[in-house]
Amino acid sequence: MAFNSANIEEFQDIWVFCEQREGKLQNTDFELISEGRKLADERGSKLVGILLGSDVKGIASELGGYGADKVIVCDDPALKVYTTDAYTKVLCDAVMDKKPEVLLIGATTIGRDLAPRCAARLHTGLTADCTHLDIDVNKYLDFLRESSTMEIDPAKFDLEDTNLKMTRPAFGGHLMATIICPRFRPCMSTVRPGVMKKAEFNQAKADACEIEMYPVALAEEDLKTKVIDVVKAGKKLVDLIGADVIVSVGNGISSNVEKGIQLAEELCEALGGGVVGGSRVAVDNGWLSDDHQVGQTGKTVHPKIYVALGISGAIQHKAGMQDSEVIIAVNTNEAAPIFECATYGIVGNVFDVVPKLIEEIKAQKAAK
Repeated sequence: MAFNSANIEEFQDIWVFCEQREGKLQNTDFELISEGRKLADERGSKLVGILLGSDVKGIASELGGYGADKVIVCDDPALKVYTTDAYTKVLCDAVMDKKPEVLLIGATTIGRDLAPRCAARLHTGLTADCTHLDIDVNKYLDFLRESSTMEIDPAKFDLEDTNLKMTRPAFGGHLMATIICPRFRPCMSTVRPGVMKKAEFNQAKADACEIEMYPVALAEEDLKTKVIDVVKAGKKLVDLIGADVIVSVGNGISSNVEKGIQLAEELCEALGGGVVGGSRVAVDNGWLSDDHQVGQTGKTVHPKIYVALGISGAIQHKAGMQDSEVIIAVNTNEAAPIFECATYGIVGNVFDVVPKLIEEIKAQKAAK
């Protein structure tokens, strides 16, 4: 039977494209599998990971430990290194054959290249850079109540709607848009790394995970490009997503930017090591490079300690850090929105408060 993306009743199961590099699964895979598990439970369907590569069967079961019921492995020497032609052909062949209802892909460099090409070939929609996903309408309404100022009237929603609700920042992060794809399948979404929380690994589930080897059909005419060599080069970027401690700066350091960033670095060191982040204002003004940005249009982080120095707490910034374990905010405005999500709030000037904070932390450490 010919593939028709409009025959939505033929599609089932939640799929996650699992990216590997040099035979190693990426952290984004575990985040998406964990989130896919929730969606599959809401939908009452299977969660399936699809893994492309060369000699990668041995790493597939690890995905089961984070919630996958099954992993489809497409193994071929031509898939060892990512190429657009090969990966698009193989992934689309599998989707056309198996017909998943949902296909999630990480919004990595590879994912952002692969997803739109697959969506075009499959004749379906794609929502890029998602930060929240739901299938169950009641859970989506709970999300709206927590994350928006909308007045929610359940009577205005179709509570039986089983489309994937894909939420992403729009208009430069000034509002959030929820998008559905009601007429075609699969519903496709790329999801930002670091946004979804990774579940605890379960060895029993990993051992129980079904592994299916899927036949790869790649002809010479399918491959219009060939990787001759891979050369790794580039500047070292700040790892906000993996940091346990983040000290971010905002407009409150504008009177002395250099001193403000220096204080943030010293506070990181006093707290046992961490990285300096920034609000959109700090990045737009050129005080920090864009890999330091926290928020809807930057990175979504969940550190053990998040310190906001001179950041007012616009909804776009809070969406990127509000799930941190401990949040410490310093701001001169006692009504600043950042205090709404702060564990500890200090009303005062960054340049007065932070040196005292550093001194006190050092004194406490010395006393121990």
